[in-house]
Amino acid sequence: MDKITVENMNLHYGDFHALKNVNLNMGEKEITAFIGPSGCGKSTLLKSLNRMNDLVPGCKIDGKICLDGEDIYDKKMDVNRLRKRVGMVFQKPNPFPMSIYDNIAYGPRTHGVRNKAKLDEIVERSLRQAAIWDEVKDRLKKSALGISGGQQQRLCIARALAVEPEVLLMDEPTSALDPISTSKIEDLAIELKKDYTIVIVTHNMQQAARIADKTAFFLLGQMIEYGNTEKMFSMPEDPRTEDYITGRFG
Repeated sequence: MDKITVENMNLHYGDFHALKNVNLNMGEKEITAFIGPSGCGKSTLLKSLNRMNDLVPGCKIDGKICLDGEDIYDKKMDVNRLRKRVGMVFQKPNPFPMSIYDNIAYGPRTHGVRNKAKLDEIVERSLRQAAIWDEVKDRLKKSALGISGGQQQRLCIARALAVEPEVLLMDEPTSALDPISTSKIEDLAIELKKDYTIVIVTHNMQQAARIADKTAFFLLGQMIEYGNTEKMFSMPEDPRTEDYITGRFG
């Protein structure tokens, strides 16, 4: 089953044509990786999947992006509901300047959950899912800014999971982290795939090879190749993909 489909999508920032005729189907409960050099459009596409680009002046999108067959750019689409269904984790860990508990409870509270027992349950479940419960359970009332960068990023994943999304978008979630924290987040992504559809932008080709079911390679706003990760890394169809993967450019 495809969870997200992108059809003939073009994106312009003013006069700049940032994404050119992208067609892509992303499977449910799979990890899809976007790879390619800086400035090739991968993060732009990722942010279009939950309409984060709505906030960018002069951004214009045509074509279709569907979530479970429903066009997310349709005028009737409730953007708040969309962002609840499609969560986002950014490149730099960005915990709110409040307690660990309040970081996780923030989303559920904005969606109307007030019951203390229910919030306690959501906080524990989300932190467990993000594989950080054991590290922070004794300091839930302390500031989230007091934990390490790798822990902060897992906290941000827990915060995204707290509103029970269906899709998790990750924009280079490990680029600011050390190798041990990176490995924890990769293991976590593989674990979360049982329940969520994950789309990850990464500069780290080994990371895509390790965790992604499918990989899309972008160059200058075009999707050059898309398919099974293992096949793409062993037998790419396009010579440009091969040049990028083998480090001849990029």
